[in-house]
Amino acid sequence: DVVETQEHYKSRWRSIWIMYLTMFLSSVGFSIVIMSVWPYLQEIDPTADASFLGWIIASYSIGQMLASPLFGLWSNYRPRREPLVISTAISVAANCLYAYVHVPHSHNKYYMLTARALVGFGAGNVAVVRSYIAGATSLTERTSAMANTSACQAVGFILGPVFQTCFTLIGEEGITWKLIHLQLNMYTAPVLFGALLGVINIILIFVIFREHRVDDMGRQCKSVNFEGEESGGLDQDAEGNIDHVAVVALNFLFFVILFVFAVFETIATPLTMDMYSWTRKEAVFYNGIILSVVGIESVIVFMVVKMLAKKTGERAILHGGLLIVLVGFFILLPWGKKLPNIQWQEIKNNSIPRTTPTEMLMPFWSLQAMQPPSNHTAEPVGCPVTQSWCLNTPVIYLAQYISSDILIGLGYPVCNVMSYTLYSKILGPKPQGVYMGWLTASGSGARILGPVFVSQIYTHLGPRWAFSLICGVVVVSLLLLEIVYKRLIAFSVRYGRMQE
Repeated sequence: DVVETQEHYKSRWRSIWIMYLTMFLSSVGFSIVIMSVWPYLQEIDPTADASFLGWIIASYSIGQMLASPLFGLWSNYRPRREPLVISTAISVAANCLYAYVHVPHSHNKYYMLTARALVGFGAGNVAVVRSYIAGATSLTERTSAMANTSACQAVGFILGPVFQTCFTLIGEEGITWKLIHLQLNMYTAPVLFGALLGVINIILIFVIFREHRVDDMGRQCKSVNFEGEESGGLDQDAEGNIDHVAVVALNFLFFVILFVFAVFETIATPLTMDMYSWTRKEAVFYNGIILSVVGIESVIVFMVVKMLAKKTGERAILHGGLLIVLVGFFILLPWGKKLPNIQWQEIKNNSIPRTTPTEMLMPFWSLQAMQPPSNHTAEPVGCPVTQSWCLNTPVIYLAQYISSDILIGLGYPVCNVMSYTLYSKILGPKPQGVYMGWLTASGSGARILGPVFVSQIYTHLGPRWAFSLICGVVVVSLLLLEIVYKRLIAFSVRYGRMQE
């Protein structure tokens, strides 16, 4: 039997490629300004402090967490073009607002906070993207399509700071168009570029994107999302109930995966400054290189894992990915007798400065903006005596740190792809918008809570407690995966319509 015509196949994959682009632009929208937020915030509103910067960074994830289920629900009952266009338009408008936050005479920091929250709200369309890709691919295509989606997202996070670096050539002054009160400089040019990409994305959605739905075997099906001549195809056989135990388990596993990666990303700068006596500038520079290498490693893993999954299956690879992450954090546990260099500073007024949770919400590369000026006096380096654990906790050797980075950079993308793939297969022919929304929201929540967790545990108890607790969380995740392992099967396999 002919599963689908060549014309339908080409149209379906053109639409999937538009979804890849949408995912790429969503991640670029987050990372393209992340390194310049702090200096821009200081310029437009001197009352803003590092604590408020933490909320600005977190507002993106908060907006995405709130929007994902809403856009997912919308996509279940209406053509997906609607939430895709509206969400992208919100991001475009938010980027334009960001470019004008210097205009008001007061409360500028709150305008910036609003702009970043709205950019995150628009990025809630990733739930629509993944639900569409899940519904427009057969079981044999699903893993590869989900891996490509995650790779596009990872490339967006890598290239965002690269775009930002290119725009620094414009300088802080730039060009001013007084007629429309627009300053085109190194802070506003990136978001305006992001807005332009968003407009192009909207045009492509209107021109190229078409609604397609296929069953697990690749046969075209009818769906509420189809319109007009696109509504041909078989009725979708959706009899049977979704295994909600498996759904909840995967939501928890995905939360843990994003949580531990957020901790890893956040802890890099303070850990290396404490352990290796790096200055802020050195920590940002070296960790920036490491993060770039990890990002490239992740993209390679995304490409390799889709081939490996055909031989071993998604569940086994997810299990292996979690084990790699566990080993990565276990390696970070301090051992030996050598202690880190202590940063002895006079403690005035018997007060001990403490790091607030919101200050630790910032990824380490956003701290680049907080470097001291070149004429600054010698910067104190080493593990500050205000952290009492510095006096009795062994140093984490650089070889341990590099090995951990490599392992986590290998395990995280594996777990990310397999979680989405298994999740979409378990849901089967049911509308996936809301479910994908909840999965995206759980990931956003993890990115918010991870830095808060590590700011408290690491600052007050040290790396031994922080990484031991992370190892414990991953072990619990592995035990949960063992318990639900047999339930993590495709909807069609569960009801005997296909063989695994």
